[in-house]
Amino acid sequence: MKLYLVQHGDAVAKELDPERPLSDQGRIDVQSVTRFLARAGIGVPVILHSGKKRAAQTAELLAGGVGQSPSPDKISGIDPLDPVAPFAQTVGEWTSDTMVVGHLPFLGKLASLLVTGNETPSVVAFQPASVACLERGQNDRWTLDWMIRPELVTGECRGRQ
Repeated sequence: MKLYLVQHGDAVAKELDPERPLSDQGRIDVQSVTRFLARAGIGVPVILHSGKKRAAQTAELLAGGVGQSPSPDKISGIDPLDPVAPFAQTVGEWTSDTMVVGHLPFLGKLASLLVTGNETPSVVAFQPASVACLERGQNDRWTLDWMIRPELVTGECRGRQ
């Protein structure tokens, strides 16, 4: 089983819009990553998001390119400061490849917990619109299979955000 962890795209500042939708650059980055994944033949039967506007918009864009179901679904328990252990246990019960669109620090801690058994140290350096693919192998052990960031797809190196 593959688990695709996606940090939502860049969002507008809270002062501009308290709901924090995707910025223009965030939308462009997510669309670029989506096209890249689609060209690579990635197809995901289940896409989940936190329900926050920026995550929902990111999930919708991804669903349009790599989703195998009509629309992404909201799931609770993946907000930025939610505990990761209960969600990691739930993920362990899944059998279908799944994409989870969420936030930091939650996604980073989840990746670390699944791969190493501990929430720290960080094993994945997420940036807005980045995708990390974890794969569950023998003995239910997770490994980091690959990771893609918008600047790798577009050729623009903007540095860490």
